[in-house]
Amino acid sequence: MDADKISLKTFSISITAIFLIEGVFRLTLNSRGAAALPALALLRTVEGAMLVVIALVIEKNTSAIGLVRSGLLPGLFRGLIWSAFFGIAAVGLYLILLAMGIDGLKLLQGIRVSSGTHLSFLLLVGGLIGPITEEIFFRGVIYGFLRRWGILAAVSLTTVIFVSIHPPGDGLPVTQTIGGIVFAAAYEKERNLIVPITIHCLGNLTIFSLSLLSP
Repeated sequence: MDADKISLKTFSISITAIFLIEGVFRLTLNSRGAAALPALALLRTVEGAMLVVIALVIEKNTSAIGLVRSGLLPGLFRGLIWSAFFGIAAVGLYLILLAMGIDGLKLLQGIRVSSGTHLSFLLLVGGLIGPITEEIFFRGVIYGFLRRWGILAAVSLTTVIFVSIHPPGDGLPVTQTIGGIVFAAAYEKERNLIVPITIHCLGNLTIFSLSLLSP
């Protein structure tokens, strides 16, 4: 991965744009007094598209953020392989915790669904649109910029930032930390953003599904 893959200009504009859009959205959301998943779905879609446009305008191509048309199918395939190994490791960890008398599923916060429409938007935002936009932002832009200072710095800082905007509630951010490291490692190894996108989407869908089953 090129040390200067993402320029300071792309990094700065992307960060500023995301924070401004998020700030306006949060203010609007608070003024309405209720969360709106459809609005969040639209927000994440706009953010993802905006980041791609910024890369196209400034970097002149989307390969700077790890996205190329020819990499779609290979990325999906490699992402499935990574997800399979990740899943096997997760099952192994669950069995170890179970042997220690800890039910790992109880560590998940149960999701309350009010309707079929609510569930559909929850899976759409949390399992598809959200992960795609987050990978473009965290791995494509932030990791791509920080990579000039080495793999360790890029993985560590990206994971810290990723965890900081995914508050785990009362527990430790174990899932967020492991996810951040795995996504960055997959991007570093494969040089294709579709790989961590696939892992992130499948991981979120699995976590949401298990959370729905937890009390």
